[in-house]
Amino acid sequence: MKMRSCAVSGMFYPKDPSHLEQLLETFFSSVKPEKINPHGIVSPHAGYIYSGQVAAHAFGTLDPDFSGTFIVIGPSHRGYLTCVSKIPWETPLGIMDIDEELADATNLRVDEAAHAGEHSIEVQMPFIKYRFPRARVVPVMMGEQDYANARQLAEQLAGAIRNTKRAVKIVASSDFSHYVPAPVAKENDLYAIEPLMTLDTKEFYRRIEERSVTCCGYGPISAMIMTCETSGATRARLITYATSGDVTGDNREVVGYAGIAVI
Repeated sequence: MKMRSCAVSGMFYPKDPSHLEQLLETFFSSVKPEKINPHGIVSPHAGYIYSGQVAAHAFGTLDPDFSGTFIVIGPSHRGYLTCVSKIPWETPLGIMDIDEELADATNLRVDEAAHAGEHSIEVQMPFIKYRFPRARVVPVMMGEQDYANARQLAEQLAGAIRNTKRAVKIVASSDFSHYVPAPVAKENDLYAIEPLMTLDTKEFYRRIEERSVTCCGYGPISAMIMTCETSGATRARLITYATSGDVTGDNREVVGYAGIAVI
């Protein structure tokens, strides 16, 4: 059976299943249960030591009994075009099964080779497998991230959800500012995030351009929000924000991470 093998286990997160499970248990043990149950979330995709706690706070807003399908949208860091994966994904905690019917319904191009080395989607999979063991996934890699392409992807995803009548949660995989001083990262990231609270994706794009915010997944974030709007979402909440400097103690050049829930 063809399978998408782990590409960054042992680097971004533990390769050993017991170590990985212990780490995820530690992350979730400090998450305060909130009855939000959003349509979608923003979760970071750095090494777990840096951003894993933020990701746990984002996933922690979802009902742990959810057994539907996660559409995971991650940016392509290597220049590939938007595509879907339709083979099972390996994780140290077991195999993530694909919702093939929903994947087919997106009408997105299939490109398994493009997904093979990309980390932005992979780092979300252990969180899903650990927290939602009965869920399936549809991995979507986003290439061009301009507003028109975000809108088009949202329309395709919304149509697929509507036609298959699936219970779906959407994960937008993204970090925020890269390699700037911590005060600059926090100021610019929170400035860019503010319009997302009212689902104003056009203003989000404008502010990112205005401040040159190096948010690597602005397209997936916007496509996720637009898709969630078709399911009734009306607002978002910033669950938590942190930087790599909070872990390392070095605030000279940090990466920003945000956990956001779209309600």
